[in-house]
Amino acid sequence: MPEDYFSHPTAVIDEGCTIGAGTKIWHFTHIMPGSILGENCNIGQNCVISPGVILGRNVKVQNNVSIYTGVICEDDVFLGPSMVFTNITNPRSAIIRRDQYVETLVRKGASIGANATIVCGNTIGEYALIGAGAVVTKAVAPYALVVGNPARHIGWVSEYGHSLSFDSRGIASCPESGERYELKKNSVKKI
Repeated sequence: MPEDYFSHPTAVIDEGCTIGAGTKIWHFTHIMPGSILGENCNIGQNCVISPGVILGRNVKVQNNVSIYTGVICEDDVFLGPSMVFTNITNPRSAIIRRDQYVETLVRKGASIGANATIVCGNTIGEYALIGAGAVVTKAVAPYALVVGNPARHIGWVSEYGHSLSFDSRGIASCPESGERYELKKNSVKKI
């Protein structure tokens, strides 16, 4: 049966992984057994997808990203160049903790900027935007904009990634899509 995805000749794709139609896997990338990549993903150069990782549809993984066991990315997630996931809270070279991986969930449409670090055990909410170089040490709310080390919440963004400015009623509009959002009790939802 012919493959319905593209892989560069230098990519290593182990038996026992699942790769969706239309996915592209680029130079020097390793896809390990038991990983699942959805349709139309784009996996950049020099990436590693470890066993048990799940990527939804249309996930964009930029160059030099390692996605370790315990990470799940839902549809339309963007992982910026050289961003980092962890999967053990207290790593030690001499102590094997392969049975203690901690799950990290990146919800639909979230974007993680270049060189950001996501400490394991946290959920990144739908359409959240993690700034370049941020170090995420706790859960991030849907539509939140976080930056810094440790990452701190500085605002809200639309599904198109634009900053939202809320009026006195707690209503904001995306300047690109025109979609409207409501801020209520420190939580944002699309209306």
